[in-house]
Amino acid sequence: MTDLKSFTLAQLEELCLNLDWKTYRAKQLYSWLWQKGITDIGDMTNLSKEMRALLAEQYCINELLPDKVAKDKDRTVKFTFKLEDNAVIESVLIPDRNRRTVCVSTQVGCKLGCKICYTAQMGFRRDLKWHEIAGQVLAVQNLPGARLTNVVFMGMGEPFLNYDATTEAIRQINSDFGINIGARRITVSTVGIPDAIRKYARFPLQSKLAVSLNASDDQTRDRLMPINREHPLEELMASVREFTEIKNKRVTFEYVLIDGTNNRRKDIHQLAKLLKGIPCKVNLIPFNSFPGTEFRPPSMADVERFAESLYPLLPAVTIRKSRGSNILAACGQLAGTPAPHQQPTA
Repeated sequence: MTDLKSFTLAQLEELCLNLDWKTYRAKQLYSWLWQKGITDIGDMTNLSKEMRALLAEQYCINELLPDKVAKDKDRTVKFTFKLEDNAVIESVLIPDRNRRTVCVSTQVGCKLGCKICYTAQMGFRRDLKWHEIAGQVLAVQNLPGARLTNVVFMGMGEPFLNYDATTEAIRQINSDFGINIGARRITVSTVGIPDAIRKYARFPLQSKLAVSLNASDDQTRDRLMPINREHPLEELMASVREFTEIKNKRVTFEYVLIDGTNNRRKDIHQLAKLLKGIPCKVNLIPFNSFPGTEFRPPSMADVERFAESLYPLLPAVTIRKSRGSNILAACGQLAGTPAPHQQPTA
């Protein structure tokens, strides 16, 4: 049977027309699915029993439930989901004062092979469908006390290599009839696909952009992120400048600090030169280790010195505190694998 959640609002309107129903019924269906989170067509009480029975003959409502849940002492929670084809993805809930952010995946694994990301070791299996992406948000949102404030597309996979599903998921997450999270509280993180960044600049919603930069020169970035050989920094920066000009908003550059690799004195000046004139914030992230990696994070004192030296040269520099590293839930650690010596709790 076909999952009703796989229908966009426009497709539900078409379905209602085919059933000879009024099109306003589509918004009712959508609200039941994505706002109230029901899993039984019989619970759609503003539809007649006959209408519900007709839907139930052909359609079902699948529920995305976590296969495993791991909790860190810093209150970060990692959810491992097993999809209908047994593919595994992960999402992370990050509570912080009055913010509750969920980090979602857009692909099963990743094909880009970044050396600083554990997901790369999974290889690539497939793109997620838009409702599988949005379904992660709904699954976390439905937890007691987990009313979400922010969504970041920073989990497994490259969102812009699954562009249509990613942007459709954003529309749903933002919809008044869906999960209803403001577009300005939704951020897409990319390794830097220039054509997709230009396309995203013309996306009508005001969702944000983050670029995983991680190097101040092509030689270093080639080593860390093979995609840079296809789209070097000059090409990437041109697309980011176009994004900021069209959207009239700043972009976040994520910069994972690796000891002896990209935290040198020259990197500070190269980075400032590279980003000069771009409305931006630089988010410094100490490298999060994972099994088999050759890299190590700098000391926190070195991270702070790097930030203090960079800040006078750029408009905004912050240090992102790692969350969930004990359960392999921090930036770059998602791979569908439990943390060593940590048994996930169901």
